[in-house]
Amino acid sequence: MMTMLNEIEARKVLQSARVARLGCIVNGEPYVVPISCHLEDDCLYSHSLPGLKISALRENPRACVQADEIESDLHWRSAIAFGKFEEITKSNEREEILTRLLRKFPMLTPVESAIAVDASTPQVIVFRIRIDRITGVSEG
Repeated sequence: MMTMLNEIEARKVLQSARVARLGCIVNGEPYVVPISCHLEDDCLYSHSLPGLKISALRENPRACVQADEIESDLHWRSAIAFGKFEEITKSNEREEILTRLLRKFPMLTPVESAIAVDASTPQVIVFRIRIDRITGVSEG
């Protein structure tokens, strides 16, 4: 039987996710890509190289991030956070966020690890989704 998660339960799903999915709008169409992210207070933090999702988020900053925990077809939990994209440009804040991401995801690729060492690299986009609403559901 499907049930709604309360906000605390939905946050736990987002906090524990190894992979989440970022949804945004590209040329009027939905676009979803996997990301690594870190939930803290009312923000989800992540990073990216320049590309389609960053261009889309700059044009239309409304976004969502979805994550799930799947034990089986009949036993799972899913949460989605809705909010607004904000680029983080201050060097010390960028470095802090990248350090937190590396702590949570120590097996990031060598490229991402190199990026974390030099957070001032202008190509790396560090961003947050400032959350205004979180929902979730579970089965089983």
